[in-house]
Amino acid sequence: MTSAGPGRPRSQQPSRPGATAREEILDAAAELFTTQGFANTSTRSIADAVGIRQSSLYHHFKTKDDILEDLLEGTVSGGLEFARTVAALPPAEVPAGSRLHAVALYDGTQLCSARWNLGVLYHLPEARSGRFQRFLAARQELRTLYGELGAALSPAGTSALAGANPGDLAFRLVESLINLRADGLATSGSPRQAADAALILCGLAAELPAIREQSAALIKRLG
Repeated sequence: MTSAGPGRPRSQQPSRPGATAREEILDAAAELFTTQGFANTSTRSIADAVGIRQSSLYHHFKTKDDILEDLLEGTVSGGLEFARTVAALPPAEVPAGSRLHAVALYDGTQLCSARWNLGVLYHLPEARSGRFQRFLAARQELRTLYGELGAALSPAGTSALAGANPGDLAFRLVESLINLRADGLATSGSPRQAADAALILCGLAAELPAIREQSAALIKRLG
């Protein structure tokens, strides 16, 4: 048996990604929650997957819900931080279409490139409860920022949407990548396809080459 710090005896050498035991626990839980289901996963099975005692797991997380909370928040934290930064840019600095495309592309890339498809956890009944208010608030803030960016688009370009907010449409298209990935159909190009589709549906197909270029530059500078 090896030791990885006070209170954390191990039955084996670390085999999971993560610089800390907490990160290893989150990785194991992410795998089990997304492959076996949240209800079917116990804290003991998570501890076994990491190679620590169940009692040691409780040094980092008091309950299974605490683990789920961290995982849920992690699915939106990167996209939300980027969206906040983009939304704070002076409107004249980058066109609205390019800003919305950049947020959608960055957010979609985060969802598709994560080690585990944690977005499927959004559908858990538990994830909708007040217990996960921080996650729900963060996701709602992200959705609101999408909406604000969409509202800044030219009315002429969004007339075909019949009153629907183009930003909310982009948000929904990005989150559809979760199901695409669950079905094994997501590719490295899927996030850009979702971002492109949102702008095309907003009537900006003719401007898409320029939007893509400005979006990529924005992600490179701020991402």
